[in-house]
Amino acid sequence: MWSYEEALDYLYSFVNYEIRREVRYAPEVMNLDRPVALLAQLDNPHRDYPIIHITGTKGKGSVGAYCLAALQAAGLRAGLYSSPHLQDFRERFRINESMIDPDTLAALLAEIKPFADRIEGLTWFELITVLALLYFARQQVDAVILEVGLGGRLDATNVVTPLVSVITSLSYDHMHLLGNTLAQIAAEKAGIIKPGVPVVSAPQPPEAAEVLAAVAAERGAPLTVIGRDWLIQPGRSTRHGQDFLAGPAGELPRRYVTPLLGKHQVLNASAALAALEIAGRAGLAIPPVVQGGGLLNANWPGRFEIVAENPWVVLDAAHNGASADCLRETLQEVFPGRRPLALVFGASADKDVTGMFHALLPQVDHLLLAQAVHPRAMALQVLEEQAAGVGFHVTIEAVPVVGEALRRARALTGPDGVVVVTGSLFIIGEARDCLGLPPGQAVNYDPALLERLLLE
Repeated sequence: MWSYEEALDYLYSFVNYEIRREVRYAPEVMNLDRPVALLAQLDNPHRDYPIIHITGTKGKGSVGAYCLAALQAAGLRAGLYSSPHLQDFRERFRINESMIDPDTLAALLAEIKPFADRIEGLTWFELITVLALLYFARQQVDAVILEVGLGGRLDATNVVTPLVSVITSLSYDHMHLLGNTLAQIAAEKAGIIKPGVPVVSAPQPPEAAEVLAAVAAERGAPLTVIGRDWLIQPGRSTRHGQDFLAGPAGELPRRYVTPLLGKHQVLNASAALAALEIAGRAGLAIPPVVQGGGLLNANWPGRFEIVAENPWVVLDAAHNGASADCLRETLQEVFPGRRPLALVFGASADKDVTGMFHALLPQVDHLLLAQAVHPRAMALQVLEEQAAGVGFHVTIEAVPVVGEALRRARALTGPDGVVVVTGSLFIIGEARDCLGLPPGQAVNYDPALLERLLLE
């Protein structure tokens, strides 16, 4: 019997393209033959439960968290497979609110090992995807939410045939792997669309929307577009959350409340609601009032997560230009005019740092540059050069360790300011560790308090 540490050692003996992102995303490197073969050796556990499959550039984790919360509110045992993790590898494998037990993970991996060792070229992500699918089957879950790791067409999760596919907001990210245009990126994401399987799409830029519509039509997959077929109307927001109206076009919309902040989270929640409504037609029925209760309790750390006061400290996992725009807009909405604002920023080396700086620095007083303990982290010297190059008047300090950068930022703003930690999931994870926040559990306010505040 392996220990958890021995199991992790075995896992990390496989090629991990989450770290080696310079490798080309192409069929000769990534394909579905290996996970299909491994799953067949394990009696195809992914066929034992209904699945909601999610891809996109931004928001896929939030949509997954909303779906999970709604299924849990209905009394179901629901699995969520997501990536990457913030603090603990086990965050990737959840059933309702619980991460996989270390001993269970080790035992399952030991069971898989004899079959995995026979498959030449099997990758780390393919192996953990199979591990997740087997885990959910052994735990006899009622449903699974499966988040794509990268792209869609060649992703290991694309071995499944779901009840519904979801494509969240598309923007520029991983261009060296997925393509330099939104049409190319959309084509990769559209790879999860299966013949005859309904698909939900967030509002997309025209060139991406055109590709998704064409692929859906070609494969006979009914397409629901948020904002066209599923209408939404944002409502009020506080620091505790926001409400909104949503529902299928032609029907009376229902009111929902979510603790996740920002207008983009209304789109994410609506995509989740549309997906659940479609899944309900296929037998996974959850009454709208129960879905609403689930949204109210959605738990997804690191997404405009307010973790402290005096000064306010916000953790946000924005890591491309489009998500930085959303962060800026949400800051203006939640903390209008509040200054000074200190930004603790670190990014991966393959990210559009200049685009993020253009979005955020105009409202920043102090920029603290940090470097996560991760092989893909951008060097501080490169960050400094890019920050100086955008030309905004902001004080810039390089403080390598995330915890020290966070302490320095709080000292600079004083009790009346705002500290924002952003730029990569790795930076957010280290900040949560420094603040003593438990893995997999967001700092949510009391849902009953949120409901009262929004009803006033």
